Amino acid sequence: MATPRQPAPPSGASQARSEADTPSSRIMRFGEAQPLILESGSRIEQLQIAYQTYGSLNADRSNAILVCHALTGDQHVASENPVTGKPGWWETMVGPGKPIDTDRFFVVCSNVVGGCMGTTGPASTNPATGQPYGLDLPLITIPDMVRAQAMLIDALGIERLFCVAGGSMGGMQVLQWAARYPDRVRNALPIAAGPRHSSQNIAFHEVGRQAIMADPDWRGGHYLAEETSPRKGLAVARMAAHITYMSDEGLHRKFGRKLQDRDHIAFGFDADFQIESYLRHQGLSFVERFDANSYLYVTRAMDYFDLAADYGGRLANAFLGTKTRFCVVSFTSDWLFPTIESKSVVRALNAAGAEVSFVEIETDRGHDAFLLDEPVLFATVRGFLSTAANGDGSP
Repeated sequence: MATPRQPAPPSGASQARSEADTPSSRIMRFGEAQPLILESGSRIEQLQIAYQTYGSLNADRSNAILVCHALTGDQHVASENPVTGKPGWWETMVGPGKPIDTDRFFVVCSNVVGGCMGTTGPASTNPATGQPYGLDLPLITIPDMVRAQAMLIDALGIERLFCVAGGSMGGMQVLQWAARYPDRVRNALPIAAGPRHSSQNIAFHEVGRQAIMADPDWRGGHYLAEETSPRKGLAVARMAAHITYMSDEGLHRKFGRKLQDRDHIAFGFDADFQIESYLRHQGLSFVERFDANSYLYVTRAMDYFDLAADYGGRLANAFLGTKTRFCVVSFTSDWLFPTIESKSVVRALNAAGAEVSFVEIETDRGHDAFLLDEPVLFATVRGFLSTAANGDGSP
């Protein structure tokens, strides 16, 4: 039987490790009677899901929006992150009067299975051993993440979601939700995502994973038990990944070949250029808030995602007979999930007879544009949700 728990008092920005077991957010626990059955056939016998909610659920429970986070995101979509002390990762999008208006909608966001912010992941304590799972945790897939979210939504007493929305890995979860639970998703909003991970994206992830595992402090994945941390490897992994989140045009506009705190090159390997200093900062700040093994798990989940493969190799089969309304969004400078990936989803939805709209947003800000101040994206999300709610006769 699932048991909800009230949020613990805020624990401060230096509590990354403790957040894995005792998050500063709501928690739903599922005992051995409700194990999470994974796509691999393995089971998580005792599952914990950390989540946040914003707004109020209406009387007929018809106004719930599930927001799915991206690779290194978490449940703190519109509230201060207890580890970094920074605003929620989508506070520009979610809140009173914002495109996902919490005066109108009840927003739920949970940390994914395999994450490190309170939902069961490799940094969580394995109840069977009393030690962190490490690599003893079975591999997780996008369908596993969605199945766990469905358990949470069930436990919250919500039969059908007004919308499922998310960008990047969150967009993969949106597509999986729409395919797996067509009767439970009224509207779907996948942003900067695709129906599968490309070989180029798998290649970048593999570089990151190898950087982590090559760090001697990784200790075969048991660094938490041995009180070490593969900080250098994780920082390099983050630096490599961060490059893929931006565009060449955006990098040039922001950094060009500007030097960092000097007038001339130093003829050495310090950070001569501003872009080098920026990436080093991204890497170092990342290791303060994220678990290295979680990075291995969530990148692998993205690599394994191939929605068409689960439906006979034809993507349209995933959406046959769906009543879900879709709004698919891409960005012109996103080379991680280029527009062609979104168009393949749109073509499949059209072939399946689904109701779908498509918006390609002109920007030089790359993949991460979905997290930034993009007025066209805001207008798109607001318009899609408002039109859908008005069409359903919602207040």
